[in-house]
Amino acid sequence: MYQGNNERSQGGTRRAVSLGGGLKGAGRYEPRRRSTGGGGSFGGSRAPHRGGGGGGGFGGGHARPFTRSARPRGGESIDVSRFVNKSVVVEEVKAYIPTHQFSDFQIDARLKKNIEHKGYKIPTAIQDQSLPDVLKGRDVIGIANTGEGKTAAFLIPLVNKMLLDPTAKVLVMVPTRELALQIDEEFMGFARTLQIYSVLLVGGASIGMQIERLRRKVRMVIGTPGRIKDLIERGDLQLGDFHNLVLDEADRMLDMGFLPDIKSIISNLPRERHTLFFSATFSREIETLANGLLRQPIKISVKTRDTAKNVEQDVIRVKSKEEKFGQLCGLLSQKGYEKVLVFGRTKHGVEKLGVMLNKEGFKTASIHGNKSQPQRQQALKAFKDEKVQVLVATDVAARGLDIPNVTHVINYEVPQTYDDYVHRIGRTGRAGKKGVALTFVGGN
Repeated sequence: MYQGNNERSQGGTRRAVSLGGGLKGAGRYEPRRRSTGGGGSFGGSRAPHRGGGGGGGFGGGHARPFTRSARPRGGESIDVSRFVNKSVVVEEVKAYIPTHQFSDFQIDARLKKNIEHKGYKIPTAIQDQSLPDVLKGRDVIGIANTGEGKTAAFLIPLVNKMLLDPTAKVLVMVPTRELALQIDEEFMGFARTLQIYSVLLVGGASIGMQIERLRRKVRMVIGTPGRIKDLIERGDLQLGDFHNLVLDEADRMLDMGFLPDIKSIISNLPRERHTLFFSATFSREIETLANGLLRQPIKISVKTRDTAKNVEQDVIRVKSKEEKFGQLCGLLSQKGYEKVLVFGRTKHGVEKLGVMLNKEGFKTASIHGNKSQPQRQQALKAFKDEKVQVLVATDVAARGLDIPNVTHVINYEVPQTYDDYVHRIGRTGRAGKKGVALTFVGGN
């Protein structure tokens, strides 16, 4: 149906593949009836699609590339033709062949057992190339696209270090609560039965419970800059013996204005430390930050291209809010839209859209900054477990999260920047699967 861009950076023969007419419309969209079924806590059961015609695209003609700029409120002007990828380049090359297997690395046998238990056998490119240096204690800058397995690239060697040295402690800083939770879950899998414990320090959760857990002498601290700084200032977190630091999604932390907090936190760390720095991009600002933190770092880049290589991208032109919502419902009614991530701009708008979709019979959950941490975790889990079809989110969900098998990303509102767009659509087309990203343009 869709043919994504399978571009790789390892070389090979390129051939241009035209995708022809693209996504073709078929008939009108008739609003669905409100469901009267049960449907659980996230909305009613999904009603059958009653639209006229066959399984089509946007309810009226295929979306054509055009060059008018979209300027989100308060954001940069983005040429919407950058949201279209209809003629793609396909590289006929072999998949990345790692030089190691996990069993080859010089790590504790108990950790190897946990790695195997998690189903890890063949390292990804970033894991294969960075693990040897991290295991040797070298500072590393890792640049890789989203979904390349950066989390395991730093957790595995640091868990091994904590097994070798009972006094070793690690601080991991990330931009969002969701990413912190994801890393903590990964850590617990690698540290299973090893008597090494972590604490999650994020906003939206009880600070009292986090302080209590800190008093249990945990050795892995994972959190967001704001909450970590709060606990340092309260005197509940001392970092004098944390000789290992990880900055993950560093570019996003800078985008979110965390640089002053990061500098403040790092000033509390020992000068002699092991620092790992991971990012999806390597701008001048990121390079300046990295150079100030790391000592003679090894730079490893396995980044291939800005947008996901196998994500089909297109735009949907609408004239009004009503038309846009009708088009969205029409899309969600079609076959194949099984696990859809819809992005909005504001917390209020995302919540309102989620309520409207639930009223139309779509099982929908939402995550945004006004949700408590337990509510956000519940919504993400329901989406991951495919108990809901649609997750409506602000950009808090765009970076770092590993949500398997997302079939479509729909930008209901144009992102603030093109970088935000890249990270939004990176939620689909992961692990070699094809994905689709659609962006509404013209409606409010």
